[in-house]
Amino acid sequence: MALLSNVFGKFGCFYSVRLMDGGGRCSGTVEVLHRGQWGTVCDDDWDMRDAAVVCRELGCGEPVDVLGNSHFGPGSGTIWMDDVDCTGSESTLKNCTSAGWGKHDCNQTKNAGVICSGKITEFSLFFYANTLGVRLVGGPRCSGRVEVLHGKLWATVCIEDFDQQDAEVVCRDLGCGLPVEVLGAAAFGRGEGQVWTEELQCTGNESQIHLCPKSSTLKHDCSHDNNVGLVCADMVRLVNGSRPCTGRVEVLHRGQWGTVCDDDWDMRDAAVVCRELGCGEAVDVLGKAHFGPGSGPIWMNEVACSGSESTLKNCGSSGRVIKHDCSHDSDVGLVCSVRLVDGGSRCAGRVEVLHRGQWGAVCVFGISTIAAVVVCRELGCGEFLSINAGYIPGSGPIWMSHVDCSGTESTVKHCGSLGWGEHSCLHYYDAELICSGMLKSVCIFNQSVFY
Repeated sequence: MALLSNVFGKFGCFYSVRLMDGGGRCSGTVEVLHRGQWGTVCDDDWDMRDAAVVCRELGCGEPVDVLGNSHFGPGSGTIWMDDVDCTGSESTLKNCTSAGWGKHDCNQTKNAGVICSGKITEFSLFFYANTLGVRLVGGPRCSGRVEVLHGKLWATVCIEDFDQQDAEVVCRDLGCGLPVEVLGAAAFGRGEGQVWTEELQCTGNESQIHLCPKSSTLKHDCSHDNNVGLVCADMVRLVNGSRPCTGRVEVLHRGQWGTVCDDDWDMRDAAVVCRELGCGEAVDVLGKAHFGPGSGPIWMNEVACSGSESTLKNCGSSGRVIKHDCSHDSDVGLVCSVRLVDGGSRCAGRVEVLHRGQWGAVCVFGISTIAAVVVCRELGCGEFLSINAGYIPGSGPIWMSHVDCSGTESTVKHCGSLGWGEHSCLHYYDAELICSGMLKSVCIFNQSVFY
């Protein structure tokens, strides 16, 4: 019976691949079934395209991270695959090219691992009230005060009940790479409302925070003076630009930042990065190390995004580490267009657009709710919730006023207005927008939901 459970899974589906020791069926060490025996996969050349095939084969959504060096623990038995090279379109890992069954130069300390996002289905409203969500508040993207959502209420977390393993899962859950620093003493400001009454007990391998064990008994009494803050590294960043949404593109892979070669880099690739960073639509693509040459590895070359990917690491490329003919003189950079600032999260704040190389505000006068819908959609931030003014006035130019959209525009910059810089507005009337936030997915056995 145990053998049947391993092969057919919990719901009677046959799998020739599985993920082990990762705290759930959608994360762990990759194992494949060959000739009736499970064996591991060597991490040589293992990348996001290979991981995408595994996640899709298991019904576990998109790959979140690729892990090597037996991250989930050393295996035993046969090493079945090495030098795996998937195109990303295969229906099963066994269809990808490799060095050949059982042919490898690896040992069990180099097993490949995967963390998948979890499959999305439409079952949101029922499960929303019972799912644990997480956000970072009061800092830039991927940094801030840790708050968890249980039911419909956000609550802060006590520093004494939060450790490095919890931080790893929070950063991963938010698509923010690795934790850089855990901060106490309300480093990102004191929260309001509840202090969470449970303690996270993550192992560090979970793909999402709701998969972590929890204790209902806290070890410490806590106030908002002890709110925990977290700084994550993010998975992609823009470096050496004069503004947050411009710069040289760098990606985090296996714990190290590296650059991207400008070969075949285009606006579709840039669109994925801008959306991933909450920076709106891509305005310009710049090659030949426009923002200065980087250092370290060149992780990606000949990137080929469709434009719909949730993260750059999910796009096809010619591979990582050695599969490029570039130098850092060909590092790619980009400029993005729209952002929400000073609102506590990337999906709330003052609306700013980039024009002639300078960020500027949008006047609330005459702005339509359809324009707000366009901004939320452009940022990948879900539904429009509310629009206000006066809470967080900006500085610098006011670029747009009386913005009126049809709803079909891909960016608010394509909507009608009085004209660039034409307005009768003070910064007290800068438009401030709250969106519902990105739809995230969770995987619970074979049933998964939006939350």
